[in-house]
Amino acid sequence: MAPPTKKTTPLRATGNRFEDAAREFLEARGLRLVRANFLCRHGEIDLVMRDGDTLVFVEVRYRRNAAFGGALGSVTMAKRRKLISAAHIWMAWHPNDARRPSRFDVLAFEGDDVEWVRAAFDA
Repeated sequence: MAPPTKKTTPLRATGNRFEDAAREFLEARGLRLVRANFLCRHGEIDLVMRDGDTLVFVEVRYRRNAAFGGALGSVTMAKRRKLISAAHIWMAWHPNDARRPSRFDVLAFEGDDVEWVRAAFDA
């Protein structure tokens, strides 16, 4: 008998699709994937990547349109705090990465448009 499989909700399936698209977009621009969907008690980092020697924590956002602030506007101060806390956990668990320069990027998908904001905010 096969083990039970995790159900994927339509919302999670959309998130997976755009996280995959973000990874492909960034890899085509020279970044290398370190880890996808890093989960810890402080939240989730969608993608952890390397851009040369720099460790990049990537938040992927999707919105159908710019209503209600759009994809970039959805990265609120509370979301930033969670991402920074999760990045601190990453650094604690990966001490070699703690010595690297790092940054927080946002890859925002709005309709058919994509915007990559490097160093979108500071820790």
